[in-house]
Formats: sequence, C-alpha cells, structure tokens
Amino acid sequence: MKTLLIERKENGIVLATLNRPKKANALSLQLLRELNDFLSSIENDPSLRVVIFTGKDHHVFCAGADLKERKEMDEHEVRFAVQKIKMTINRVANLKLPTIAAMNGTALGGGLELALACDIRIGSMDGLYGLTETSLAIIPGAGGTQRLSRLVGIGKAKEMIFTAKRITGSIAAEIGLVEQVWEKEEVLNKAIELASTIAHNGPIAIKEAKKAINLGLEVDLNTALTIETNSYEATILTEDRLEGLVAFQEKRKPHYKGK
Repeated sequence: MKTLLIERKENGIVLATLNRPKKANALSLQLLRELNDFLSSIENDPSLRVVIFTGKDHHVFCAGADLKERKEMDEHEVRFAVQKIKMTINRVANLKLPTIAAMNGTALGGGLELALACDIRIGSMDGLYGLTETSLAIIPGAGGTQRLSRLVGIGKAKEMIFTAKRITGSIAAEIGLVEQVWEKEEVLNKAIELASTIAHNGPIAIKEAKKAINLGLEVDLNTALTIETNSYEATILTEDRLEGLVAFQEKRKPHYKGK
C-alpha cells in the first residue's frame, strides 16, 4: 500500500497526503522513501506552484517517528532512521516552491518538525501540537530545536521542548506556531484556498521572495538587504514581470508562466 498519496490539482498545486491513518501517519522508513521519491519528482518541475502536505485523517496529521518500528532497531539502525528523517525534512525546507502544512489534526515530534520545515502552517482547533521527545529521553532531531525557536522565540521553544507539553490549535495560533487555525474539516480546504491565491502570483517572484526571507534570517541586516536586492534583480528580466505590467495596464488578471 502506498504510504504517500499524490494528487495534482488546478493552478499547479500538488497535494501530498501521509497515508498511514491506522498508524497515526507515523514516519516509517517506507513513508520516508516515498517522501524522498516525491521530492525528487517535484524539485525541478516548472509546472508546479505550491506544495501542500496533509494527513489521511481528521484527527492526526503526523505522530512523528514510527516508535514501534524504532523499537525493533539496533543503535546503528536508529541513527540511520533519525538521519533519514532529518535529511527528508531538510529537503522539504530547502524546496524552492512554497509549501503549506495542512495539519488537519495532531502533530507531534517529527510530525511537527515536518510542519516547521514548511513555509506556512494551518492548524486544527482540535489538534494538539508539540515536540514531545524529552518525555522519551531524547531530543528533537530533525530541526525542531532550531526551527521552533526561530518561529516562536527561544523562551517559548524551551518551555515546549523541556516540558514535552502539547498545546492546542488556538494556543499554537497565539504564539505564532501556526498562521491559521480552523475546524479540522476545514483545514485542507483553507490550505487549498491559500495555495490557489499564492499560485496566481508570479512563480519566480514567489521563489525569490522565499529565498530572500530564508537566507536573510541567517545574516546581519546589511547582508540581508543585499540578498533581497539580488533576488529582486532576478525578477527584472523575466517575461512574467513584463506580463504583470501589461496586465495591470489592460486591467486584467496576469497569466504568469514562470519564465
């Protein structure tokens, strides 16, 4: 059985659904392999505009690593599995395309780390969210200690990680862990609506904006402003920029081609 379902929708939107509902969509080695195959298939696909990750369940987005599978591993196999999750999640973070985590349910451990690697997160009112690894005598190992602190602040990240606390969707929205929160049945629809809005804008501009924001966070302000200038320059000679100007003059919607 496929553990990752892929559906291409209108406007260059692709939906990747974690398909292990009976296992809380946990990140098994098979699911990680399928995620990597998917990422390889889309990294250089010019027809795509936005990627949405969601779970095959209205209760759980992803419970993180498959602990039952992990329990049967020796130390070498555990290290390999941890690195596989980290590498996969880093690939998500490094995608040039904008990404949305439609967390239509609970996201814990590696499941939340997957969402943290996305550009935008939409949560569920009924969902619970947390990096709970310290309750198992380990720490977040797929970027959670770094991405969570950058997103919600160092103090709040330490509180969440040290206590292994699970927070509700509404609290996740309050602290900036998610950008939107909805009833679980509405999460995916809202993610598709948001993706459609993004997809109608210039795809090269979106990619350059993402690059400027991400790279700028890691350097001083003057260097970040130079990065922004370089990304702006990359849009000037594009056909899309000229199309945007003509569409504005003609009072119509632009038709961007990513060129």
